[in-house]
Amino acid sequence: MNTGFERIKELLGKDEEYYLGHQSKTFDKKLLHLPSADFVDEIFVNSNRSPQVLRNLAGLFNHGRLAGSGYLSILPVDQGIEHSAGSAFAPNPVYFDPENIIRLAMEAGCNGVATTMGTLGMIARKYAHKIPFVAKINHNELLTYPNKHEQIMFGSVENAWNLGAAAVGATIYFGSEGSNRQIIEVSEAFERAHELGMATILWCYTRNSGFKKDGKNYETAADLTGQANHLGVTLQADIIKQKLPTHNGGFTSINFGKSHPDMYDKLSSSHPIDLCRYQVANCYMGRIGLINSGGASSGEDDLQEAVKTAVVNKRAGGMGLIMGRKAFQRPMDKGVELLNTIQDVYLSKEIDVA
Repeated sequence: MNTGFERIKELLGKDEEYYLGHQSKTFDKKLLHLPSADFVDEIFVNSNRSPQVLRNLAGLFNHGRLAGSGYLSILPVDQGIEHSAGSAFAPNPVYFDPENIIRLAMEAGCNGVATTMGTLGMIARKYAHKIPFVAKINHNELLTYPNKHEQIMFGSVENAWNLGAAAVGATIYFGSEGSNRQIIEVSEAFERAHELGMATILWCYTRNSGFKKDGKNYETAADLTGQANHLGVTLQADIIKQKLPTHNGGFTSINFGKSHPDMYDKLSSSHPIDLCRYQVANCYMGRIGLINSGGASSGEDDLQEAVKTAVVNKRAGGMGLIMGRKAFQRPMDKGVELLNTIQDVYLSKEIDVA
């Protein structure tokens, strides 16, 4: 008996058939480039990525519990800047010490750890050779009043390379007032990262107060996030990070941009797996892997919600999860357990692509 799979079914509970039984009728899965043990050889060897970039990508794919599967489990901890250190670490103050962030990623068997330049720089000599670093080079800090959606550079690509990073990560707030500047800055940074041999991961978020209408926040609509992904792969991100879509129809509800009825009637549906598959399709049909974020910690339901997110991502054709707050805002052993359970979704052969 596959105890990991049985545990996953137990956590899905009454929703087991909804998530595990769904078969997508939107994009045929045969059209997708799915994660596999030889994903780097099949996809990136034919690209313009250098041997050094291929080596670092392979280092990410071949580390931790998911090594050799083609899937990724990354621990992201940048909330100390993005949300304030107090709000992020108050539930578990040990993470004010950056070494514990690295320890959590290692003990949980993550493929890599994505965090700030300061965190990585503080412990680089001790851990850079033990787990792949993803150095986050820009952030939205919330000490400015009033708060605004403004990603600014906190470090250089050269510094990320010097501290031993395998990849750099950056965020663009597509749709925000500063998005043009962010696109230019990140494009230049990613070009330089590839020159130095590092992989690139882009947080493709949408931000604009105008994306909220009639009580709905279309910043997580499949059509808007899908287009953000398409912009991200155009910038030559090697991996796309995106929030799981919650609904659809941003372009039509807000009445802007360009859309087509088939986007909603044929290429997607209301099912979360189909909404996520639309995101995957916008990542060059999976040639660039989609990792979905885990979202905020809500307490008792975190494990169930994390498993559902992982099942949706995997069955849609995604490449894994980048899960932070649900893991580090609890005791370390519980955080390890949560991350391991998510990883079991990707290790489970019973859970296939819809």
